[in-house]
Order: sequence, then structure tokens, then C-alpha cells
Amino acid sequence: MSAAYDLIAMGRTGVDIYPLDHGVGLEEVKTFEKFLGGSATNVAVAAAQYGRRSALVTRTGADPFGRYVAQESQRLGVDPTYISAHEGPPTPVTFCEVYPPDDFPLYFYRYPTAPDLQLEPADLPSEDAIRQAHIFWVTVTGLSQEPSRATHFAALQTRGRRAHTVLDLDYRPMFWADPGDARTHVEAALECASVAVGNKEECEVAVGETDPQRAADALLDRGLDLAIVKQGPKGVLAATADERVEVPPFPVEVVNGLGAGDAFGGALVHGLLSGWDLRRTLEFANVAGAIVASKLECSTAMPDETEVAAALATRSEETP
Repeated sequence: MSAAYDLIAMGRTGVDIYPLDHGVGLEEVKTFEKFLGGSATNVAVAAAQYGRRSALVTRTGADPFGRYVAQESQRLGVDPTYISAHEGPPTPVTFCEVYPPDDFPLYFYRYPTAPDLQLEPADLPSEDAIRQAHIFWVTVTGLSQEPSRATHFAALQTRGRRAHTVLDLDYRPMFWADPGDARTHVEAALECASVAVGNKEECEVAVGETDPQRAADALLDRGLDLAIVKQGPKGVLAATADERVEVPPFPVEVVNGLGAGDAFGGALVHGLLSGWDLRRTLEFANVAGAIVASKLECSTAMPDETEVAAALATRSEETP
């Protein structure tokens, strides 16, 4: 039997069509560039940049963009075995507008559904692969429609709330008809997870709290081992039953903040698998996110350990 994956990530994929003209609306943009995208996809790519054996479980359309997703994932180090192409809805594309430093409107072309929301149990890796993966990562987006929702819960039940079962809170309101419905399914998923990662707004959907400390408490009360609350320009908080760590933001000139959370996620995977202490893991992940925020794209901007370490060294040099 082959060695266990370091990471199996499950969920959204697609193609990002990002403007090369910034500070204007899409109606005025003249040039674009395409990149591999989607939250779970970006996390898998980010982890692969640290040498982690990553697999992505997702669906695409049986179309040229679907072929691009599989080929580009493999090129960036992700095992494409569980990226399946199907007739039906096309591989989704996502446009954004770029208004640095903090306004990046997203336009998802995933209606009325997307292939990755048609995931079925037959698309999953074997039960042994799911159980033996060192980290299993799912996102809230995957809970927004059937049959993806049932497939995600089937995978989580197979996993059995083992250590490093991560729920990325990744709430996107445009994918849900009712925020209350989202709360119901997120609460059920939290009962299967051991780690949760989200920003303040996502924590409000999950546990009804936006204050970072209370949100962390509420997540830990659900039986999690680790709760991470991202606070944007105020940094990030991580909490376990015995420890709380907050780290400040890492200053960069922001070009596009959309990939920062996924870069944080891939770096978190690396820190957890490396056995680092909580502060080191959080500082590393925070800097990885900042590096990607300083670039236009997401997937191909994911740093390796050398790049993150170099950026961390600059902060150390500035600290008296």
C-alpha cells in the first residue's frame, strides 16, 4: 500500500480569471490572466509547495478548463487522482476586481451549480486513505448543496474526528439561500472536526460570535482541539484548551487579498505536520498569507519554506 497522504483536501475548484488592469471595474478591464483557483485547491497547492504529499478531491466539467485544472494541479505538485471530469455543468470560472488595499469583489460563475458540488461518494478516496491522511481538510462551501453535502459528511464520518481533521469555515453567502441553513450544517460538521479555521464573519455563522476570544471559546466548546480566528489587519488568534496565541499582521503592500487565507491554510498544514509549537506555526502561516496578498494570483503565488523564512527573518531584524 502506498504511503499515506500528508493532506487530502476536498472541495471547490475552478479557474480564476483575474484582471491585469487594477483600480477599475470589470467593464473597463482590457486584459486578464487565468490561474488555477478554488479554496480547497489552493490549500492543496500551498501544502505541496512545502514538499507535502497532497491530493485534491473535486470534480470538473468535461471541458478544456477541466483539463486545465487537472494538469495545472499536477504541475503544482498535487496528486490529481481524485480530480474527476463529468458531463454536465461546466468547470466554473471566477472573476474579481482589484481595488487595493482592501476591496476585491468576487464574481462566481457557478450557477445553478458547479461540478465540485456534484461530488458523490464514488468520487472519494478509499476509506483507508481518508483515515490515514495526516490532515483531512474540508470547507463549508462543500456543505452548501447536495450531493456534495452528503458526500462531505460521509467522508467526515469515515474519518471519525481523528486529529488534524480541519473544517475551513469558508462561508460564501452567495452559495447559500439561507444563513440559518448554513449554521445548521456547519454546526453538524463541527461535531466531526478537530480543527476549525475562519475569520470573524465566518465564526458568526458557525457559532454566533464575532468577538475573537468568544468565538474561539465557542469553537473549543464544540470539542475541537484547535480554533483559529483570523482578524484581518488585527492579526490572528489560535486557541487550544491550554494555550492562546495571538500574532500581529505581517506588513506588505497588498495587491490582491483573496488568496491569503488559502496560503495561511497550506502553511498551517506544514506547521502542524512539522510538529512546531503554536506560536511558530501561526507566525509562519500569517507570513505565508501576507506574501500571497502581495501578488495578484493565488495558486501560483504560494511560497515555499525558504521564501517564508526569509520574510520572517526581516521581521526578526526589525524587532529590537
